[in-house]
Amino acid sequence: MTDSEVGKNNTLEADEKATPVMVYTPNHLVWGEVVTKEVIRLSTWLRTQAAPQYICLHESQMMYVGGGPVVSVSMTEMHIPISQVLAFHMLPPHQDPLDYEPNEPNRKMIPVTALVGSFRFDGLLRMSTQSSLHNFLEVIKEVYTSLYEVKISQPERPSMAPLQVPYTIVRRDAALFSLMK
Repeated sequence: MTDSEVGKNNTLEADEKATPVMVYTPNHLVWGEVVTKEVIRLSTWLRTQAAPQYICLHESQMMYVGGGPVVSVSMTEMHIPISQVLAFHMLPPHQDPLDYEPNEPNRKMIPVTALVGSFRFDGLLRMSTQSSLHNFLEVIKEVYTSLYEVKISQPERPSMAPLQVPYTIVRRDAALFSLMK
């Protein structure tokens, strides 16, 4: 796929970009290219007012995440309701610049595990130095929580190699959080 083409029948406008992403739903893992305006910061897109009602993935692949054999299904265009999105990230090597100032005072990164559906996300959670994981989760109201330097695995399928991504978002009310040991 080139920068000027998405799928077989779609062409990008001059102010658009196509970026490969991965979307986690309760029953599926879907990856493909999403088309957005150039100015959209894709890593935080779903946390903004610009978030769509459906994510449209072009030239997508879908895998069922329940038990049974791993089967991948190709789709020309897949529309995923935002209400079904448990986690979302850009596929490496694509990434946005950091969405925070690394030297910001009074902030810390803590290692956490977020269990989202059948997936395990081991990464870092950014919060106030005065906060704990419990207090952070009680106070935040955003639908999606950011995780950094994340290793994603599926414990039910140890044969699947873990995926390392610099940034992902997980649906806060669909994740079980734990401090990492």
